[in-house]
Amino acid sequence: MASRRLRGRRIECERLDRLVATVRGGHSSVLILRGEAGIGKTALLEYAREGAQGCRVTRAAGVESEMELAFGGLHQLCAPFLDQLAKLPEPQREALGTAFGLSAGTPPDRFLVGLAVLSLLAEVAEKEPLVCLVDDAQWLDQVSAQTLAFVARRLLAERIALVIAVRDDRLGRELAGLPQLDVGRLSDSDARALLDSVTPGRLDEQVRDRIVAETQGNPLALLELPRGLTPAELAGGFGRPDARLLASQIEQSFLRRVQALPAETQRLLLVAAAEPVGDVTLLARAADLLGIETAAAAPAEVEGLITIGTRVRFRHPLVRSAAYRVAAPQERQAVHRALADATDEATDPDRRAWHLANAAPGPDEAVAAELERSAGRAQARGGVAAAAAFLERAAELTPDAAVRGARALAAARDKYRAGGYDAALELLDAAELSPLDDRLLAQSSLLRGQIMFASTSAGAALPLLLKAGRRLEPLDAGLARETYRDALYAALTAGRLASGAQMADVARAALAAPPGPPPERDDLLLNGAATTIIDGYAAGTPMVLRALEAFRTGEVSREEGLGWLPLACRMAHNVWDFDSYADLSARLVASARETGALSVLPPALLLLLSARVLAGELAEAEALVAEAMTIGEVTGSRFMAQYGALVLEPWRGQEKATRQAIEAITRDVALQGEGKVATATQWAAAVLHNGHGRYEEAYVAAERGAEHPQELGLSTWSTIELVEAAARSGRPARAAEAARRLDEMARASGTDWALGISASARAQVSAGPAADALHREAIERLGRTKVRTALARARLLYGEWLRRENRRVDAREQLTVAHDLFGSMGAGAFAERAGRELRATGESVRRRPAETPTGLTSQEARIARLAAGGLTNSEIGAQLYISPHTVEWHLRKIFVKLGVASRRELRTTLPGAATA
Repeated sequence: MASRRLRGRRIECERLDRLVATVRGGHSSVLILRGEAGIGKTALLEYAREGAQGCRVTRAAGVESEMELAFGGLHQLCAPFLDQLAKLPEPQREALGTAFGLSAGTPPDRFLVGLAVLSLLAEVAEKEPLVCLVDDAQWLDQVSAQTLAFVARRLLAERIALVIAVRDDRLGRELAGLPQLDVGRLSDSDARALLDSVTPGRLDEQVRDRIVAETQGNPLALLELPRGLTPAELAGGFGRPDARLLASQIEQSFLRRVQALPAETQRLLLVAAAEPVGDVTLLARAADLLGIETAAAAPAEVEGLITIGTRVRFRHPLVRSAAYRVAAPQERQAVHRALADATDEATDPDRRAWHLANAAPGPDEAVAAELERSAGRAQARGGVAAAAAFLERAAELTPDAAVRGARALAAARDKYRAGGYDAALELLDAAELSPLDDRLLAQSSLLRGQIMFASTSAGAALPLLLKAGRRLEPLDAGLARETYRDALYAALTAGRLASGAQMADVARAALAAPPGPPPERDDLLLNGAATTIIDGYAAGTPMVLRALEAFRTGEVSREEGLGWLPLACRMAHNVWDFDSYADLSARLVASARETGALSVLPPALLLLLSARVLAGELAEAEALVAEAMTIGEVTGSRFMAQYGALVLEPWRGQEKATRQAIEAITRDVALQGEGKVATATQWAAAVLHNGHGRYEEAYVAAERGAEHPQELGLSTWSTIELVEAAARSGRPARAAEAARRLDEMARASGTDWALGISASARAQVSAGPAADALHREAIERLGRTKVRTALARARLLYGEWLRRENRRVDAREQLTVAHDLFGSMGAGAFAERAGRELRATGESVRRRPAETPTGLTSQEARIARLAAGGLTNSEIGAQLYISPHTVEWHLRKIFVKLGVASRRELRTTLPGAATA
């Protein structure tokens, strides 16, 4: 390994030795080094670098002043490998090129950027193991930090080591769950030995003990603090005790050392500190503009404070901050002006704008306008957080108070879209201190409601959105309608509330509001949804269906889609229009991914996930749950992933996973008081129990889930479960009542999905030829749809009825189809129920497709099905957010477990995999 181990760091060095050995052995390894400033994280990274013989090493470091420049840290890490971009799949190549400003294009999907970085690093690691070292990660820009965390969680078989050093608990949300090593303080004996090794001459015993005690085992403090003591103080301890924080004491030591340098050297250090990229050429140009000789660097290099080679490197970030702090404000402004002049406006306009902002002595509209243009460029690269930072700084430099407020409001909007909800609320507070006009004040109220919806709950957002809509009505009819749209979506999401605004309040306000601008389908959708709530399902459903047809067949811009498609999808589900539901939810997810709109993507994924479950595509639904979990890692909210599991796991028959999802959602404090939570959890329990044939338990849950039919959605779906549970538990009257409710809705809808569900429900409460005809009608109608779960269930119910009628041959036909359908979906409990009925007819039960891949993990099963379906490793990796190398590694294990040698053999081993 390295030439020497670090004093007092045996455990840490051995861990790094193992990490490098792992990557040399062909597997990835990740380690997060946590600790306070000066504790030795940088030294450990250097130890890893020295020990990585035979590996390629790339480095990046966060810089506090660069935190707002999107993709800056990521670009540092990937810059040496950009010549490999051409080897990436085109979508990944374009996403990364756009993110790094190498090419123009639409804002890249943030997760596609993450996958592109993973693929790029894996491509490099094909030739030799790759060690990636990231220092001061707490100062990385937000999107770089999130992307690195994304990559770290997906490393497996790529011969890549990723070591990230971060202070204390910074980036706790992003890095949670990754392997971590806390870098602690040195023991007293190691601290004394280190101090003795760097202190010339005799050190008074009491002074040594005091220094060891005060530095508290911090290596950098032990190395630096004695430099500030005189020989007399070292010999006899006649110094004055310093009660400042340790980091402050270390920085003060560096400050004294910087102040002791010649004035020209201090100015050159200031230029280097203000130019955080470490670009030697840029440093030389700026120094020349300031009349500083490059030889001025020599004293700082002799002191070991800075190294100027191919890159400019400070000994420690605290040296950089000391060099910057020691300068007067006017000196800093002059240096930033020189750096702005030295920066190429054509190739790096955003960093130039940032330097101009730091050079401005006060409000400056020209600089503010340049920052606003930088925000636009950041938006185009998908750097929504960076756009917000540019706008926030632009607001600070804007002389006109009204314009300043408008820019702060725009910054808040971008922070919200990037998932930075707390920062967005702070910017909103700042914006509202400016003299905003009525329109901007109303927009501020709207944004506050949207933030509450995304960050807290639909119920908390509802009164704010309703208030904003009323304020906007006389100012902007179109925006008022959009606000009522969001409020209605929040109401439908929350269901009944314990107090405050209710669904009917929003619906009445929407119906009373003046119409908005074209296209007319927007008004038709909003009015239809509101009418459904106020005047009844039959009154509003035809309007909703016409609006959905217009959305599905017409062009929908990205901006319109992000706004209107959530409500359109929810209403498509409510009026039983599966084609619109599946199509529009897929388009919504695509738009949210393309724009990196993390405030929209989680609920969009949930809508699409539900459509996949209804279609019987449970493996694809599971992938969406995984994606929702990934977004939860980025935003700190795991609610959508938990809700996704609540939708998926009951159909899979997974009792433990279903109960965990129910408990997680029930415990969520922000959701308490929202009726839909109770409805959703009871529906999930009802599906689970019906699948296992526990009809008494299913009845109790379904009865509770169906208590509030005005909520639509899962209340309606609970009614479906109620018919079956009541009919099978000896409650025919209750089953008939629920079936009548479904039939009323189905007649208003008129879709095959609705009429098929109604026919199946009525068949369960009928007898003789009438029941037989209704069962057949249900199968016929549902067979014309893509709702495979409903079709499989209709077949199961018919087969069970035929068996009870002693028509065993006919029963076997239906039950066999149901068994195969459920098995190919992965709906384990329902497949087992069909199997039990088949055995009761005297038929032997074939092994289900879902049982064939014995021993496969969930991830392996998904990869196997996708590979059997004809997807390449790159396509599988793109869908599952893993690298092609990891896909190949999984496939080798899959082949061994299944005893096959090729993808072609997978198709015969996994029947139905091609459609999974």
